[in-house]
Amino acid sequence: MVLVGLFVLLGASVGVAQEVRPWEVYLGELSTQDDVESTEWEDTYEMLCDLEQHPIDINSATREELLRLPFLNDHQVEDIQAYIHFYGGMKSAGELAMVPSVDYTTRCLLSHFIVCGEQKRSNILRWKDVLKYGHGDLVADANIPFYERRGDKEGYLGYPYRHTVRCSYSYSDRLRVGVLGAQDAGEPFFANKNGAGYDYYSLYAEARRLGCVQTLVAGRYRASFGMGLVIGNSFSMGKMSVLTSLGSRAGGLRAHTARSPGRYLQGAGATVQLARGLELSAWGSWRKVDATLRHGADSTYGISSVVTDGYHRTATEMGRKNNASEGVAGGHLSWRKNGFHAGVTTSFTSYDKPLLPDTSVTYRRYYPMGRRFWNVGADYGYTGPHFILHGETATGDGGVWATINTVAFTPSPQLSLMALHRFYGKRYNALHASGFSEGGAVRNESGLYAGVSWQAMPHLRVMAYTDYAYFAAAKYQASVSSDAWDNLVQVQYNTDRLTLTARYRLKMRGYDNSEKTALLTKTTHHARLMATVTRGAWRFGATTDMALAHHEENSRGWLAGCHVGYSTRWLRLTGSMVWFDADDSDSKVYAYEQGLLYAYSYLSFQGKGVRWSLSARADLGKRVMLLAHLATTDYLDRDHISTGYQQIDSSSKTDLALQLKWRF
Repeated sequence: MVLVGLFVLLGASVGVAQEVRPWEVYLGELSTQDDVESTEWEDTYEMLCDLEQHPIDINSATREELLRLPFLNDHQVEDIQAYIHFYGGMKSAGELAMVPSVDYTTRCLLSHFIVCGEQKRSNILRWKDVLKYGHGDLVADANIPFYERRGDKEGYLGYPYRHTVRCSYSYSDRLRVGVLGAQDAGEPFFANKNGAGYDYYSLYAEARRLGCVQTLVAGRYRASFGMGLVIGNSFSMGKMSVLTSLGSRAGGLRAHTARSPGRYLQGAGATVQLARGLELSAWGSWRKVDATLRHGADSTYGISSVVTDGYHRTATEMGRKNNASEGVAGGHLSWRKNGFHAGVTTSFTSYDKPLLPDTSVTYRRYYPMGRRFWNVGADYGYTGPHFILHGETATGDGGVWATINTVAFTPSPQLSLMALHRFYGKRYNALHASGFSEGGAVRNESGLYAGVSWQAMPHLRVMAYTDYAYFAAAKYQASVSSDAWDNLVQVQYNTDRLTLTARYRLKMRGYDNSEKTALLTKTTHHARLMATVTRGAWRFGATTDMALAHHEENSRGWLAGCHVGYSTRWLRLTGSMVWFDADDSDSKVYAYEQGLLYAYSYLSFQGKGVRWSLSARADLGKRVMLLAHLATTDYLDRDHISTGYQQIDSSSKTDLALQLKWRF
């Protein structure tokens, strides 16, 4: 009945709206609230935005390049590449319908990130071809707030505007060079420690398929190998994504093109094919990092914590900027044949000052200490007609072990079953690791995950998982051993004109009570209903999001929203509105909102209020794109928003975001 009521509101809406990027909505359906609030999800989102603007040539793409897409698994990638090998390439995305393991939804999503029909080029990269057939992109955006924060009056070193400039030049999917400059609101521009202008720069270069050199990166880049237990600072998502990819994980080296300031390497790396099925990757990095410094018990001066949020708005935050140095070197040797694969990864990390975490804080008791660290891991697996196996086992300083292993069974293209087990020792420390976890770190966790994905009918898919995790040592907000149990079921019906999604999640996890004298279970119920209808140039949508939580007290939250969209050949407009009422952070509710290119669009709400937004996109010929996004949040239960330097002495906040894209 709620959805019916929202559709009535949609019919009465006067607002105009814009075409929604289907893959972005799909990501929202894959994500849980834990994913939406993680920096890894934001990195994945920016990576997919970048791939949409610079699609992959499917006829020459490697396995690792295709597995960067979170909705593909090993079976699908192997079937796609087998089809291309047998038929000499794809002339259009429609040929994906000839690959049995690639279902309707996956075909629709994949079409946003690939190009077909291009002839395979020589491994020789000719500069005349690069200059003749390459193209450049310049993207500039700015966010203008129509309010004043407390820090804007006193405390922040810069002005209140957020802005970014991206410039890149690419040739097919084989060569790309670029630079990105980014500035957060409140940070100084051409002042203080930012004498070079922007607070954050990323310069990068990436080349692929240069003879025996499969990948070459320079500048700022990311690396991920195996299951991420040794090094995994590339992109990943959460528990639903693991189910769709059946445990497959993208590996390799890739340029760092995102705005995220924390998770990257700086230097150079390369992957070389030594023989058929045998590859060697090596990388080196040296960079300055933000850090909080402290004196240890023996008067040693070192790093209390490495800071990765990238904010330099106040004198304190600016004082942490680039005051420590980090060096990283490593390699990965991999072998692949007849469905089997195996590899060995090594990584060495050093700092110019020792890591000195405050281990008197209970949950930091086993944090890494010292200046030099090493890790080594072995990854292994098999991809067969109906089975997929993946795993990695790693160790490091002190001989502590970590292991993760997955098995997936696909008796038919319509049904997939998978299980995942992990054990991460409480003293296992890999500073650049990123693996599957409930606790957010590859440390102090053991658990078992099981999931099922069933294409019940051509347009109806059911997905479900259950995941149990145990933490042997203290965690943040849990002073003793604790556990967590997470369960989710989702049903989705998807056609060209109609998408319906229903989801329910039940999560239980132990947290300290307010006196920190006992551990209590926090139980959270979360339900979501979504519907979108497409009629020609129009698109209508409705969402409800509901949460009920209990720790020491009950809290509840709900959200109801709608959007309506209209697009022509050169103009797209969008409008949306949500009503929300959530008691506290335990019962926060979430909604998707169409924004600018590269803009993080899943929002969380607590309190009581209304949010509305209007967006416009104009394509002025083939080279120029203009975008604007205006959004207002009105709270009905307060006279100020946020706290500290971020406090706004009003119950309402309005932002205008502008963006220009020029292709040259």
